[in-house]
Amino acid sequence: MSKETSLQTVSEQFAKHGASERLKPNLLSQFSLDKDELRLALVTAQYALRATRQQEPPTINEPTGLLVLVNGMEQAGKGMAVKQLRQWVDPRLLKVEATIGYPPLAHQPIWQVHTKSLPRHGDVMVYFGNWYADLLYNVMQMAASDYQSRQTDGEQVGHTHKLPTAKWRAYLQQQLQALSVFEEDLAANQTEVLKCWFHVDTEVLQQRLQDEKKDPEYLYQIDWSDAEVLAQFNQVATELLRQQGDWIIIDGSDKAQAATDFCHHVLQAMQKALASNIVSANSALESTDDRDKNQQRVNDQEIKQQHSNDGQQGFKAVKIPYELIDIDDPDMDKSDYHKQLDKKQTRLAQLLRARQGRHVVFAFEGMDAAGKGGAIKRLVAPLDPREYQVYNIGAPMLYELHHPYLWRFWTRLPNEREDRMSRIAIFDRTWYGRVLVERIEGFATDAQWQRAYEEINRFESQLVTSGTIVLKYWLAIDKKEQLERFEDRKETPHKQFKLTEDDWRNRKKWSDYVQAAADMLARTDTQAAPWCVVATNDKRTARLAVLDYAITQLEAHLSIS
Repeated sequence: MSKETSLQTVSEQFAKHGASERLKPNLLSQFSLDKDELRLALVTAQYALRATRQQEPPTINEPTGLLVLVNGMEQAGKGMAVKQLRQWVDPRLLKVEATIGYPPLAHQPIWQVHTKSLPRHGDVMVYFGNWYADLLYNVMQMAASDYQSRQTDGEQVGHTHKLPTAKWRAYLQQQLQALSVFEEDLAANQTEVLKCWFHVDTEVLQQRLQDEKKDPEYLYQIDWSDAEVLAQFNQVATELLRQQGDWIIIDGSDKAQAATDFCHHVLQAMQKALASNIVSANSALESTDDRDKNQQRVNDQEIKQQHSNDGQQGFKAVKIPYELIDIDDPDMDKSDYHKQLDKKQTRLAQLLRARQGRHVVFAFEGMDAAGKGGAIKRLVAPLDPREYQVYNIGAPMLYELHHPYLWRFWTRLPNEREDRMSRIAIFDRTWYGRVLVERIEGFATDAQWQRAYEEINRFESQLVTSGTIVLKYWLAIDKKEQLERFEDRKETPHKQFKLTEDDWRNRKKWSDYVQAAADMLARTDTQAAPWCVVATNDKRTARLAVLDYAITQLEAHLSIS
């Protein structure tokens, strides 16, 4: 049978009513399937996940992906388990990535460098190492008694830098809490996470270390044959598994059995992901009316769950603050403006170049034609183009919709592991689109955008905790001023590209956007990442205010007077 015929057969089997039974999680018999049954169930679930991404038109089934994190001891059967999974599923829909442990990069969350490797919705990805490899590498360096500093300037080789147990445990706990939050937000945004820890006892490990067949490179870059290092690793691993109760521990003593167990766990995770999104083979056969009814049930269930989680009896809009209604309307003298502009730009460049490698993220939001582009142009004027990146954010591309909504921002953040020189990122429109345009235009459900406030707060808090400086601006003008700027753009050839049909349509929803802005400011103005509201109809005043805030914040963060 050809590969094409085989795949067609699988598709036909999936389309049958009986496929729904293979998609239902059955915890009481999860390891009872024989080899052929398991293979068929895996491929059926895999195709069902893919179907969540390929439905036209969209139905109640939200596109869902599965991320399988593989960690644990060396020589515990990880490679064999993933190899068997790959042989038993459609390899085109299974992505495998592998990293070894590296020191976490400065000024960014430990998970950030790995976000480009996250699976698309509808796919399954197995990730060896991942952010836990970096974490374990770092903790082992902090905790292991043989961690030595080798100096070339005359200091004695072999100087020990072992940290007290309480310190590395505190660091581990802090990082695990941050990772748990990150993974929970992944799951809430249609990327289910399965975490598998492979383990063998010391005797089996030492026997296998003598085998000719070894993994290409040791996962955590430690000497597994050293008894003291191994004991330290087991202590660190015990702390990790104790603090995070969502790991699946797989006994690697029998590699063949471990591989089969792993495949069963992956199957269960795929079925769980499908069940959580009300996906079954029967959904493809539902009528449009049935789908509409189910969609309403899904929305009602999501909102009910949201309310039970936050203790609210429904979303309550805040009172619109005075500064968003009564807009200042000065008329700054042009010569005075240029004098101040030159001085402030010089000071800003000085501060940005004195930040000692810290990443800086500028986030600009505001009403259409409020002057974001002009403010950004004055912000970067004193800098070399290689020092920064400007991201003009529009509607997400299709491939971006196949990931969590924050993914397209995670992957644009300054990253120490890239060759790019710039460590300053400037966003013209941001992740706040989820609670602004997506809320108003109906691109996100009520449950999604209401949940996003806290998701965004956690995201920004982790950036700031890791050392990134986050500066957020909301630029406000009044409706009359916006119309005048629209007309100016319409009549000025080199500005016409700035005016779109969307701008005119959004203008008709002015009050909705002002209310959404008020709700956003009230719920995301945090100590870690406060908002700077620049509410003025005068462009010159607005541009200077943007520079002033950046200077004040950078001076505070960098303690430079």
